[in-house]
Amino acid sequence: MSHDASASALGYMYQVRWALLELLRGAVEERPDGAISLEMHDDVAWEQGHRPVDLLQTKYHLKAVRTLGDKDDDLWRTIRSWMDTHRPGDPDGPWLTLVTTQVARPGSAVAALRGPARRPDVALTLLERAARESTAKESKETRERFLALPPADRGIFVQRMRVLDGAPLTDELDQAVRRRLFSLPPGDGPKNAFMRQLWAWWYEQAAAMLQKQITSVSVDQVRSCVEHLRDSFTAATLPTLVSRDDWRAAQSEGADFGERRFVHQLRWIEASRLQLEKAVMDYYRAYTQAVLWVDDDLVAIDDLARYQDDLVDEWERHFDRMKRSLPSDATEQDRQRAGEDLLWRLLDSATVKIRDRYDEVFFHRGQHHCLADEGRVGWHPQFLERVRALTGSAVHV
Repeated sequence: MSHDASASALGYMYQVRWALLELLRGAVEERPDGAISLEMHDDVAWEQGHRPVDLLQTKYHLKAVRTLGDKDDDLWRTIRSWMDTHRPGDPDGPWLTLVTTQVARPGSAVAALRGPARRPDVALTLLERAARESTAKESKETRERFLALPPADRGIFVQRMRVLDGAPLTDELDQAVRRRLFSLPPGDGPKNAFMRQLWAWWYEQAAAMLQKQITSVSVDQVRSCVEHLRDSFTAATLPTLVSRDDWRAAQSEGADFGERRFVHQLRWIEASRLQLEKAVMDYYRAYTQAVLWVDDDLVAIDDLARYQDDLVDEWERHFDRMKRSLPSDATEQDRQRAGEDLLWRLLDSATVKIRDRYDEVFFHRGQHHCLADEGRVGWHPQFLERVRALTGSAVHV
């Protein structure tokens, strides 16, 4: 049972991943104005004006060395699905495409239905023979239904069939998708980051289609997504790799930042509970994103260090001004209010940027919290003494 469930899950994953490859293929070949749907008309379907024009059945096998023949259950399950989905004898019906990781057996109807040199008349004769001669119990009902079709309907039915065999396996689809993209960022790290974002976007679209929140995704939509992602990998900007959902996932896994120094620093100026929650999220996203950027060679460690040094330099100017503006008899409440003013003055003013056109506020704010966690910046006028007391070690600013 667990093996069957695993195979089914892999089949669904393959179906979803193949759909993106098919969408990109259509973008540059025969369907630049089309759209792809999942589990609407078939496993995968091409639409034109919300009408299905090509129904694709995907068949995935862990080991694709086995060939596909005319009596095999995979083929007849596909034919049964097509007969159930659309009237077989409809001359204006959609194309019927079998996508399989197996290879068509030489001399078979399956082989006669592949490629530009399709021979549907030969395939019809071979399918009729296989339907009569096969003794497989699993396909008996389907074969009888196929043979019961009027001869003209059978001919039209097979005329609409196509086979795409030897399709890439699951772990080969990423490379196949890359080959369909006419331009990728230079360098392996940026390329991998780009592909992770593209797949993440596609999985969101696939989930929305499977939940019937949207009906399809068009070629224009995938083209726009690719162009938007590509624009985020220029010298003047950077891609955002960590979302609020990533933070929620970290929380569900037990991430706890309650005793971090940057949180203590916020408590020293009486930050509200909501401010603390938002600060922790910004810290997590900014810290994680900086790590991913460095890992993917999108940002050099020296560039990140220079950016943080510039943030510290800006903080020093404002911190000194805050301290000088406090009266000698300032109360603790005065110091807390001054610290909160300093915090928001810096967090709300993104004058220092890691890239000229990268202006995500969470990263700017989160990096300030990263520096506060290291004790390099602070908000309360006496933060340095308090951080030293908290850690029991010297902190240099």
